Amino acid sequence: MKTSQPPMSVADIRQSFLDFFVSKGHTVVPSSPLVPANDPTLMFTNSGMVQFKDVFLGTDQRPYKRATSVQACLRAGGKHNDLENVGYTARHHTFFEMLGNWSFGDYFKRESIEWGWELLTQVYQLPAERLLATVYHEDDEAYDIWTKVIGLPPERVIRIGDNKGGKYKSDNFWMMADTGPCGPCSEIFYDHGPEIPGGPPGSPDEDGDRFIEIWNHVFMQFDMAEDGSVTRLPAPCVDTGMGLERLAAILQHVHSNYEIDLFQALIAAAARETHTSDLANPSLKVIADHIRATSFLVSDGVIPGNEGRGYVQRRIIRRAIRHGYKLGQKTPFFHKLVAPLVAQMGAAYPRLKEQQAHITSVLKAEEERFFETLAHGMEILDAALAGGAKTLPGEVAFKLHDTYGFPLDLTNDVCRERGVTVDEAGFDAAMQHQKDTARAAGKFKMDKALAYEGAANTFTGYDHLAETAKIIALYADGTPAQELKVGQNGVVVLNVTPFYAESGGQVGDAGLISAGGARFAVNDTQKIKAEVFGHHGRLEAGVLKVGDTVQAQVDTARRAATMRNHSVTHLMHKALREVLGAHVQQKGSLVDAEKTRFDFAHNAPVTPAQIQEIEQRVNAEVLANTATQARVMDIESAHKTGAMMLFGEKYGDTVRVLDIGSSRELCGGTHVTRTGDIGLFKIVGESGVAAGVRRVEGVTGTNALAYLQGLEATVHEAAGALKTPSTELTQRIAGTLDHVRALEKEVAQLKGKLASSQGDELVGQAAEVKGIKVLAATLPGADAKTLRETMDKLKDKLKSAAIVLAAVDGDKVQLAAGVTKAETGKIQAGELVNFVAQQVGGKGGGKPDLAMAGGSDAAGLPRALASVQGWVAERT
Repeated sequence: MKTSQPPMSVADIRQSFLDFFVSKGHTVVPSSPLVPANDPTLMFTNSGMVQFKDVFLGTDQRPYKRATSVQACLRAGGKHNDLENVGYTARHHTFFEMLGNWSFGDYFKRESIEWGWELLTQVYQLPAERLLATVYHEDDEAYDIWTKVIGLPPERVIRIGDNKGGKYKSDNFWMMADTGPCGPCSEIFYDHGPEIPGGPPGSPDEDGDRFIEIWNHVFMQFDMAEDGSVTRLPAPCVDTGMGLERLAAILQHVHSNYEIDLFQALIAAAARETHTSDLANPSLKVIADHIRATSFLVSDGVIPGNEGRGYVQRRIIRRAIRHGYKLGQKTPFFHKLVAPLVAQMGAAYPRLKEQQAHITSVLKAEEERFFETLAHGMEILDAALAGGAKTLPGEVAFKLHDTYGFPLDLTNDVCRERGVTVDEAGFDAAMQHQKDTARAAGKFKMDKALAYEGAANTFTGYDHLAETAKIIALYADGTPAQELKVGQNGVVVLNVTPFYAESGGQVGDAGLISAGGARFAVNDTQKIKAEVFGHHGRLEAGVLKVGDTVQAQVDTARRAATMRNHSVTHLMHKALREVLGAHVQQKGSLVDAEKTRFDFAHNAPVTPAQIQEIEQRVNAEVLANTATQARVMDIESAHKTGAMMLFGEKYGDTVRVLDIGSSRELCGGTHVTRTGDIGLFKIVGESGVAAGVRRVEGVTGTNALAYLQGLEATVHEAAGALKTPSTELTQRIAGTLDHVRALEKEVAQLKGKLASSQGDELVGQAAEVKGIKVLAATLPGADAKTLRETMDKLKDKLKSAAIVLAAVDGDKVQLAAGVTKAETGKIQAGELVNFVAQQVGGKGGGKPDLAMAGGSDAAGLPRALASVQGWVAERT
């Protein structure tokens, strides 16, 4: 290895890779989000080619034929999951960076291999004698390029055969799926030297650490049919991928990825925040790895949760916290590593730097939540494993998961470190039992699915609110019918309808279907199938039959109000992102005639000032009175317009792009013609509905006017009650509160005096029982504070005593029991107050010398107080 110059930093390696391929005519393509766009087959982006998948499949074209990128990748959920190996090996990560270059029908094997060799040996100055390559055993073309063009000795070019159980089933044959684009690949390996255990690729001991794969060149030249046969692609492509961390370890002369400069900086930061002096501790590696994964996930909109990607995010965060806890860190620390991460990677990933504050806030909130239960959960785990147990019962693992938020893999982590296995079958059984119990407890009546095999209907509701239509199907109480009679509940299916069926958060239309003397009141419209609308309601008059021609009339007032609320939701969504940050993503919505309810990703309450700013932005759009525009186009064209596509939403090939004001989103709902039709927008509620999810509710038009008028009426009523003008109400309330506080202070002082005087009077009522003064009495008008203050005075005066004081308010009883210090060895105040409380329908507890209780049976109090002397006598 040449050492004439200092090792390249990760940042330099990353940039020099891009610069090299730019010099070869490639276009630099930014890293795509960790959440793949419109790809339900992947939980996370796990390789550089994911964002080019449509290009390889032929459904997309780019303005360039050559591309290069440094792609952020994650392997921590679903099929591609490296989470459990992180911290236990030198090269496994949840988050990693993939260096890649691509040719879309342009250059092929020779250029790819030649440029790869040039970059590694001339730019990165790796010694040629340390490199070797593999090729698919039938790929003579690649073999000849390596041996005859590059000049690699034949013994360092290894042919890899079909080693996975069938033709083309090989480590060196790449397939996108069971069918479609595929082809041979050539992998480049680095030899760490004979002092490291392990054999070359294809040998029995290839899993050793001596030979490390650093770069894979995939040559997509075939199209595989269902029968396993292949034909040549008309325009073969190249897809390469090289792990940045592995390459950096080699270039920086270290063996473990965790020894490279980027990780050393993060490990040092983790050590500082966990107060750990041993920088080789494997827990620091876990924490350093996980801060990258969790921070990038938050920046791409993944908030910790209980399902899907959010659950994977929560697992990673909690795994990192647990390793900090293992190091002795008992308070939140993980979120403090965001700043060091941004310092290392913010220049390469500007979005990370832009969202630093938001990422820190999200991680801190999740950390605080988990720390509240972590200590208790670890106590349960420690207790279960005490005594040398070799298997953790499934019931305990489930309790940790269900009650304390310990994901099963976190429990597995702890147990693995202690040489203990987890009874996962028992865990699964406990989980299933809970589901069965919940299902049995939560049964409710559901409308059975309507069996419909007819034609789709035509929706005309974007342009019309009334239609002449024909009944093509009827259902009476969920059963197919030929007619509906007066009083029957049913569903009507029309061949054409202006009624909007519930979708995308907008409720279904209501209205009337009529024919002659028949009147069917529609109270809701729902989809029976994707393009079949069912009109739910009740036949109020006459008879309806299949085949009848009817008039379908939407409730225009309800539709207009619903459209106002739906249109303003788009404007509000945009304003939320502008005011709170680009991390805001829709998590759910409900739009009806009364309001819009909008749930979104955000981990802190929206402040009053932020709400005002959002309202001002939305109402400015309303006042601009711009026309609404809807365009139908293919999904890719929609994407190019910059239209917002909702996280996790599945779209068809054709979509509707809606422009409302300055907002552009995909939406199939009904909307106002101009923004001015919204009238007025007001946010009327803000709350949290789940971890990292907030909810706002807003009103428009006449509903907004009614809301403001209601507020005004309340203000006038309050002003009248306080006999002050509305404009001076705030000052009057402040003055009134000051007066109330003064009176409360005066009352407290009077109660104190009363307690003192009552205490003096009660001293004489104490009876002596076996050397202890026993007193049980009622203090009229006393509250809890007065009972305690009187108790203190009585104990001072009686010196050696057991005392019970009571106050009555209606049927409610307040009790206080006190025992002087010297007597607590014989008598406990908690036991005494419970003895009395049980006789008046209550219970309580407290310290040995003072305890409080309550009861609900004032009638039993005299007898209960009279029993105190006997109770004390039995215990002394």
